[in-house]
Amino acid sequence: MIRFIHKYSSICHFILASLPLLTALAVIFCIFGNEAAATAWFKAHAQANPDYKFIAKIITDFGNIVFYPVYLWFLITGIRQRKKSRLRFALVYLAVQIIVSVITVRFLKIAIGRPRPGEGTFFEPYSTRGAYNSLPSGHTCEVYGASLPLVLRYKTLLLTLFLGLFAATVALSRIYLTWHHPSDVFCGWMLGSVAGFAIHLFSKEN
Repeated sequence: MIRFIHKYSSICHFILASLPLLTALAVIFCIFGNEAAATAWFKAHAQANPDYKFIAKIITDFGNIVFYPVYLWFLITGIRQRKKSRLRFALVYLAVQIIVSVITVRFLKIAIGRPRPGEGTFFEPYSTRGAYNSLPSGHTCEVYGASLPLVLRYKTLLLTLFLGLFAATVALSRIYLTWHHPSDVFCGWMLGSVAGFAIHLFSKEN
């Protein structure tokens, strides 16, 4: 059993880090049944509880930013201390995030043209209007693209749990503020997972 866990530790930590968000999304769908009902409830709750909305706004605005100093530290220490593994980790992170969380996400948002919650039901493919750039969630993609490489690099239980909960909180704040549908967040998680694994694999030394 121990050998099995060790062999598949990356997958185990990935699942553990993803579990908070996937569980929350499953609960949302079980309780509300559809995304329209979920959006209506979260919108009403946020309006009735401005303090919660304020906290969610802080989380959604600064959740991804907190990772920037972390990867900047890898970059600076990699250069100063001539540690190639840290430098490679930081540079691969930057390259993959630009390709996936910026270029790919932006392309999909425009190409799909899904309306954000409350903006209607009809898609407008190839629309550059922000109101029709809902799918996928860029915040979710970015936060998992930043947190999963750290999870897979260190593979420690406490760090995995902390980053998993933190990333889920950032992702769920997008739903709570009714800026994204739950399925937008789910798709953002999938893209972020691809980015996270890509960063982990390409930054490993041969």
